[in-house]
Amino acid sequence: MPKDNERNHQDVMAELVPLNGAQVLDIGCGNGRITRLIAALGAHVIGIDPGPSQLAKAKELAPANGERYIMGVAEDLPAADASADVAFFFNSLHHVPVPAMDAALDEAHRALKPEGWLFIAEPLAEGPQFLMQQPLSDETAIRAEAYAAIGRAKTRGFVEVSESRYTADGKHTDYESFRDGSISISPARAALFAERDAEMRARFERYGEKRADGWHFASPIRVNILRKRA
Repeated sequence: MPKDNERNHQDVMAELVPLNGAQVLDIGCGNGRITRLIAALGAHVIGIDPGPSQLAKAKELAPANGERYIMGVAEDLPAADASADVAFFFNSLHHVPVPAMDAALDEAHRALKPEGWLFIAEPLAEGPQFLMQQPLSDETAIRAEAYAAIGRAKTRGFVEVSESRYTADGKHTDYESFRDGSISISPARAALFAERDAEMRARFERYGEKRADGWHFASPIRVNILRKRA
């Protein structure tokens, strides 16, 4: 059964920031899944990611609305000054090295137009999805660092608009598809899965909810909306 406050990412994005016709940067776009959702809402999107394998996957799929992908890092964005209406960090700010988080948000500020929107979605260190994956990578501390960086951004040229939470539904066909997908994102995890296979299988079944279409894992998400000062 759906969880309380369960929503899909696209509906949340459409509700919180103006996207139709907007020039958008998706910073840390990975395989382009969120980039395509943004583009389908009428935005002109550039996905930016430092990982060549992830960008290759993004480019393999048919575009939703002419989105493009560029290799680059958040702390040195390949984007012109005041060129974007909206910048996204969707599940990506906590992947920026801690010493570079402030620089990454400063770069988003530089690339945004005056009064441009900054959308930051971060998974919380709680809930079934987090608990299931915790032995592979306990991101409790790093997610707290990301939230602290968001707080500092409010004194570095951004104005806070809102903070909200919702529950996302993470779906995996089975344990093997979860394992293989996790390794494709971070190849170093292959050894961890090999070493802790029995434990990870048990956690997968303990924290997941099996439905007719696969295994579901609730993940609480926090969204911070900021705007660049005029």
